[in-house]
Amino acid sequence: MINQALYVLVRKAEWLAGIDSNNQVFTRIFKFCASISDVKLGKSLHGLVTKLGYGSCQLVSKALLNMYAKCDTLADCQEYFGEMDCLDTVMWNIVLSGFSGSRNYDAEVMNLFYSMHISNEPKPSDVTLAIVLPVCARNGYLGVGESLHGYSLKCGLESHTLVGNALLSMYAKIGHIVCASSVFDEILVKDVVSWNAVIAGYLENKLLSDAFQLFQSMVKGPIQPNCATIASILPICDRLAETDSYKLGKQIHCYVLQRADLFSEITVMNALLSFYLRFGETKEAESLFRKMKFKDLVSWNSLIAGYVSNGKWLKAVGLFDELVNFQLIRPGSVTLISTLSACGSLLHLNLGKQIHGFVIRNRCLQEDSKVQNALISFYAKCGYTKTALQTFLSTPVRDLISWNAILDACKENQFDDEFFDLLQWMSREGIRPDSITLLTIIQFCATQARADFVKAAHAFLIRSSYSVNNGEPTLVNALMDAYAKCGLIVYASNMFKNFVAETNVETSNLILSRSMDCGLSGDAHSRFERTPYKDITTWNFMVQGYAANDLPDHALSMFQQLQCNGMKPDNMSIMNVLPVCVQMSSIDMLKQCHGYVFRSCFEDVHLNAALIDAYSKCGSLDSAYKLFQAIQEKDLVMFTAMVGGYAMHGMGIEALETYYNMLEFGLHPDNVLMTTVLFACSHAGFVEEGLEIFNSIEKVHKMKPNMEQYACLVDLLARGGRLKDAYHFVNKMPIEANATIWGALLGGCKIHDDVNMCNIVAEHLIQVQSTDIGNYVEISNMYAANARWDGVLEMRKLMRTIDPKKPPGCSWIEVDRTKMSFVAGGFNHLQNNVITRTIRALDQHVRDQPLRLTNIM
Repeated sequence: MINQALYVLVRKAEWLAGIDSNNQVFTRIFKFCASISDVKLGKSLHGLVTKLGYGSCQLVSKALLNMYAKCDTLADCQEYFGEMDCLDTVMWNIVLSGFSGSRNYDAEVMNLFYSMHISNEPKPSDVTLAIVLPVCARNGYLGVGESLHGYSLKCGLESHTLVGNALLSMYAKIGHIVCASSVFDEILVKDVVSWNAVIAGYLENKLLSDAFQLFQSMVKGPIQPNCATIASILPICDRLAETDSYKLGKQIHCYVLQRADLFSEITVMNALLSFYLRFGETKEAESLFRKMKFKDLVSWNSLIAGYVSNGKWLKAVGLFDELVNFQLIRPGSVTLISTLSACGSLLHLNLGKQIHGFVIRNRCLQEDSKVQNALISFYAKCGYTKTALQTFLSTPVRDLISWNAILDACKENQFDDEFFDLLQWMSREGIRPDSITLLTIIQFCATQARADFVKAAHAFLIRSSYSVNNGEPTLVNALMDAYAKCGLIVYASNMFKNFVAETNVETSNLILSRSMDCGLSGDAHSRFERTPYKDITTWNFMVQGYAANDLPDHALSMFQQLQCNGMKPDNMSIMNVLPVCVQMSSIDMLKQCHGYVFRSCFEDVHLNAALIDAYSKCGSLDSAYKLFQAIQEKDLVMFTAMVGGYAMHGMGIEALETYYNMLEFGLHPDNVLMTTVLFACSHAGFVEEGLEIFNSIEKVHKMKPNMEQYACLVDLLARGGRLKDAYHFVNKMPIEANATIWGALLGGCKIHDDVNMCNIVAEHLIQVQSTDIGNYVEISNMYAANARWDGVLEMRKLMRTIDPKKPPGCSWIEVDRTKMSFVAGGFNHLQNNVITRTIRALDQHVRDQPLRLTNIM
């Protein structure tokens, strides 16, 4: 209040002219000008001071010099400093402090200090050294810093707390942690800054355990940690070598609760939030967030980003809405980037568009390349590649991440022409691709099965700095996968054999995974046996690889060995073994996996969706529904699994109810879900509902129907008896019908015994060269049923010409936890004699008592 009153008085011209001022009044006014950075008023007062003759007063001169330094008018500061006659240490320190506030004036700081040093009078003080040493630290002037250390020893300043803190901080930042530790030990009176400086030094040099031990010593001593100490220690808890890092963080939280001064500090609370989120403890983080009395944007951003990184996308979107409604804090670029990521995962198009509108209305956000890149990725995830391209073209500043994002969008959504155009444009702009760009190109070539492009990318890798033998295992994996998908197994195998030797578990795991992906399960098993160190990821790769290569028995055996070797299965282990349960139709094994997930408290939405899908495929739809209902946070994958389960069992009404509940839930469907819903309508005979849903794909959800969805609609119309409508629909399709679509129409012809339509469909199937023997068998059977023996003969000749292979039918059942398999025409079952005798006895029983059985029926 006094300073404000002085400010008002000084502004009055009559006061300036008539007051009988003294040096203390002007000193206070100059300090006030420095605090509010009002250099214009300060210069006016400078003229008045000179006019009234107070310029020779040391007190006023120092205050005026300090005002120029604090207001960043360093040219005026240096000019006034040069006009002074009697310079003391305080004046030198004021000027040095002003210039040291910016990296741009580091050279001036060193020149000024040199001038002070050679002048001999006055001599540098502890404050002087504390100002100059940080400049040495950020510029790496180790020699100058050591000279200053020697000067402090000569003058007896090394034990001063201020100088000691500056010296140890300088040594730590330059990387001489031993010297920093030695300086710390020599400080006679250590304050909290001393402890924080040495702890920060250990952290900067990645000596995490030593830093934590110092923190523990600090807690036990007289100097207690402050908010800066806690904020620097909490982020390293998850990287410590201790077995239970989470427990250490919890102990720090308890310590904070005992200190009211720490618990009220927002930086400490934000550090605790980030700590819990790094360990996936979203409930703890949310509880802490709700208890915070004061929240800044960092608090909101931390929790939103934490929800996104832990797959809690709905909660992230909900918290963003809460922040917008809060109105006291405005969302920033970090907020929008995290929320757009959640919207992309949820396919929440409306909210993403609203965020885009907000970005357009704010120029600073529109010019932020990170926000624009997030928008590109969001539209790409939602399938709006054209909108992603428009966003890319309208981005003011495009960086390499922008190019990578739009290339990945075109790759994922099969915009082949645009992908090549962008590559050419990128080359003309002179933008050098990084490993992510090359990875995208290789993956695109793999999906196109273009071996020439893959070889060209490989050649570019060899010519460039991205050597396949020096630190780019991801590119090696992508190349191996691309060669395998292009049918060049020899190339893939050679890369596998010639890759760098496994120097660690990570490298070995990568090679094992790629070997399995290339179908080299034998080589993978041999390498697995030779690997001395195996972690849970190693075992998971083997289980996943065996399951993917149709070796369920090997996969299950490997999963059992995993546990026998003392390894604890994680969520990925269960995800890998669930397909094995489905392949073996082992409901007992599936329930064991579910029980383990429940006991381990795995909160993974993808794992829950996989369990729902597995229960459905194993025929236990009740278990799938109970699990679905028990989960509060449902995502698109989970709804798709439940709809698929109902569709699989012909429960069309339940499938549609689940689909509409999902829409009410605010989720945007993708092509997989729409295909599943159409499949459900087809098998339940819901023709009108299926037509309405198909039309909504493009009109409501702004997606283009794919071949599978066209086939579902044709099957829907054909099964419903509308064969002519189905045929007309096929002829009007914007894409050429394949064998799947004609096969769906053929199935309708069989159901409704339409031989004429069957003739038309047969011609189209022959033209598209279908290799599915089932289609030709169906046509032949229809001809035979209608005495069209010429057609039967023609189909049989065609089948011999094409020589399609049909795998034998197989069924299995689990009895006493043992899988019993039955193959059509097979006699290899261990109890084949007993089974055959039982079937004959039942057959004879039916023949002997036909009337009795009829009455029962």
